[in-house]
Amino acid sequence: MSNALLDIDPIDLQFPFELKKQISCSLYLANKTDNYVAFKVKTTNPKKYCVRPNTGVVLPRSSSEVLVTMQAQKEAPADMQCKDKFLLQCVVATPGVTPKDVTPDMFSKEAGHRVEETKLRVVYVDPPRPPSPVREGSEEGSSPRASVSDNGNNAASDFTAAPRFSVDRLEPQDNPSEARALITRLTEEKNSAVQLNNRLQQELEQLKRGSNRSQSGGGIPFLYVLLVGLIGLILGYIMKRT
Repeated sequence: MSNALLDIDPIDLQFPFELKKQISCSLYLANKTDNYVAFKVKTTNPKKYCVRPNTGVVLPRSSSEVLVTMQAQKEAPADMQCKDKFLLQCVVATPGVTPKDVTPDMFSKEAGHRVEETKLRVVYVDPPRPPSPVREGSEEGSSPRASVSDNGNNAASDFTAAPRFSVDRLEPQDNPSEARALITRLTEEKNSAVQLNNRLQQELEQLKRGSNRSQSGGGIPFLYVLLVGLIGLILGYIMKRT
């Protein structure tokens, strides 16, 4: 809608009504003349609404935005009908005027000013619905591809299921790695056992030499017999693991 000075959009202030929630609506004013145009916004319920700016200046061939905010409401109106109205007044102003220069006298018809007036209604509309949650899987007996599109141009055809061999091919790759780990562990155990055997052999030789020097008899020391048995057990363990 428009008057002689401004194009006004929208003509109805639409608020997506929700209880206990502050709601805003934008009003756009476009100056279609070569003059400076001063405007003022009035309402029948000033305690319910906040208008920023409620007065201002629209430069020639330019536009301005007015933000109308409805305070949070505790109760919903009957039948979601609102009787509140707004009045937009505008006049031709002197060139170079600023919003600070706008006064109530500029919109006084008694003072001889030509004031253009436009009435705006307040309309409550349903708030936008939240998007419905996407189901993780299709229902039993239904085709998941059919639920993607209903117009015949099936968008699911652009997607391809992961090939089965990409999963099966991983199985033979795990066995060699396990075998290599087992071989490495057995090799380390074997090397440790060999080192222990060598150390025991050295200690055994030292005991034999010490026994020959300290004993004149021909008996075999008990420790010598114990070490020989331990070496046999270690060698048998190595042979079984390898």
